[in-house]
Amino acid sequence: MNNQHMRQPIVLNFDDSTGIPENAFNLNLNPWQEMIRFGCKWSQFNQLSAYLTDQLPQNTALGCTLIGSGDYHHITQYLLNRLKDVEPFHLIVCDNHPDNMRYPFGIHCGSWVYWASLLPQVARIDVIGIGSSDIGWKHAWENHWSPLRHGKLHYWSIQQNASWTRWIGASDAWFNFQNPDDLMQEFLSQISSLNLKTYLSIDKDVLSKDVVMTNWDQGFFLEHHLKDLITQLKGKLIGADITGDISEYRYQSFFKRFLSASDGQGEELLEENIKLFQINQKKLNKALIEMINQSWVND
Repeated sequence: MNNQHMRQPIVLNFDDSTGIPENAFNLNLNPWQEMIRFGCKWSQFNQLSAYLTDQLPQNTALGCTLIGSGDYHHITQYLLNRLKDVEPFHLIVCDNHPDNMRYPFGIHCGSWVYWASLLPQVARIDVIGIGSSDIGWKHAWENHWSPLRHGKLHYWSIQQNASWTRWIGASDAWFNFQNPDDLMQEFLSQISSLNLKTYLSIDKDVLSKDVVMTNWDQGFFLEHHLKDLITQLKGKLIGADITGDISEYRYQSFFKRFLSASDGQGEELLEENIKLFQINQKKLNKALIEMINQSWVND
């Protein structure tokens, strides 16, 4: 096996949802759940970042990182921060949501893409598979406009209307399709000509509920759409993470309970259902990591 296939998988284990891949570095972060889950103040994010830097392997070339529920997707920002000394790269985000929303209280799982767009090492961001109305007309004002207008961020949606982008001078920032096959065909043809290394962030809420169940409303992708993308990125990946596993947590903070409920997370799941859903999730994690391990860049 070549060295580029030997990166050690990382589990940032906030919620015991991901399973532990063979030979993985498993870091118990359960005590951080209340502080970090869904969102946190910048001071708290920086506190966690310092802790992770002390605990994780020092090299920037981590293996695929499992983060748990999509409630932790903002941890991708920390993983991107670790790559500050590499040449500018392409960030591809597979997500049912744009994660480019305004959040005045710090950083959260629905706002981190905006902060990623401010990083100089991130040359371009494509969020693909958006099936959420978060990019619709009613929510246009909630999206950060500047990365769209500056051509750094692009939305690739399925059956959503974000035509408001042309009114803010960002008509080239939105692509819409009727089905995931057409989206993926066009996206793969576009990125084939890009001479950029890539960081891949997968939130499995981009997938149909027929594939796996997550904590969030879900999109249209099937498993093969993710695998087709990873195959296309062979030899280009400098980093990757996976979120969108399913877990249940009741916040001590009333404020967080209110915010998460307002985002459609009010329904509590039975523990036996969660354990059943996690079986399929863990199988998919294993399959995706095996493919990602074949796509690392030649260092």
